[in-house]
Amino acid sequence: MAELTEDSPTMSSCCSPEAQQSCCEPSDKAACCGESAAGTSCGCSAGNTESSEDVRNVVREKYAAAARAVAEQAGSSTCCGPVSLTDADDANVFGAALYADGETEGATGTALQASLGCGVPTAVAALHEGETVLDLGSGAGADVLISARRVGPTGRAIGLDMTDEMLDLARANAAEAGVENVEFVKGLIEELPLPDASVDVVISNCVINLAVNKGDVIAEAARVLRPGGRFTVSDVIADPDMDEATRADMAAYTGCVAGALTEDEFRSMLAAAGLDDVEVHVSHRVHEHAASAIIRARKPPGWRASA
Repeated sequence: MAELTEDSPTMSSCCSPEAQQSCCEPSDKAACCGESAAGTSCGCSAGNTESSEDVRNVVREKYAAAARAVAEQAGSSTCCGPVSLTDADDANVFGAALYADGETEGATGTALQASLGCGVPTAVAALHEGETVLDLGSGAGADVLISARRVGPTGRAIGLDMTDEMLDLARANAAEAGVENVEFVKGLIEELPLPDASVDVVISNCVINLAVNKGDVIAEAARVLRPGGRFTVSDVIADPDMDEATRADMAAYTGCVAGALTEDEFRSMLAAAGLDDVEVHVSHRVHEHAASAIIRARKPPGWRASA
């Protein structure tokens, strides 16, 4: 998902990159970052002491705030509250601007307005009539609604998200679109509430980088895919030389940068989950240390669960 703006509570009290490089211990945080940052989750390597649930709660609140902003600004052209859709040069690197003409059929204007992704996974997922599609971290539902139209009335599109505000927005968008072959489910992408081998395609749009346990996410995606099923996601790929100051900054984490895997890490996790035919195609830069990419893989037709 997209980057947090600098006036968000998390960003406003963060260390400078220079300060972060010299601030390593929790006990140093107040002196390094100032008293206002002593109890926050941003800035400094001290941020690495956050628990998985702490990180998840920060991510949840930022995207809940984005959903509330869209709901409050329905019909407006401005989006999305605490989230920025552009990079440092004001180029569009996240959101609806990435969709080309003809790629948004089925999605409502509000769903597209609230899109915070870094790519268009539905453009390369090669969806077919009758397939079941799962969108990890479905947000306001744009990619779910696009998928629902492509798989047709005999198919099914499922959106999974952990944020109540996004789920409410997505369900309202589905009602507005008048589609019946969609379902939005609350849950964590590390613990998918779906049966084994129950979907044909797993998609996601810039969400895996936000997960605390990315290996679990990919393993769960492999578990719910049917043999021969496809994994097609847009996500941020970190440069191998991303600096530690960026990695340690919670604002960069919730902005889809600090938590991103490198290409080699992504490939290794896909292979460990039993997926093959891996392809990684970089589309555009989103940060000085990271780029957006389409990552594709397949569950082998003869796949068998290990004992």
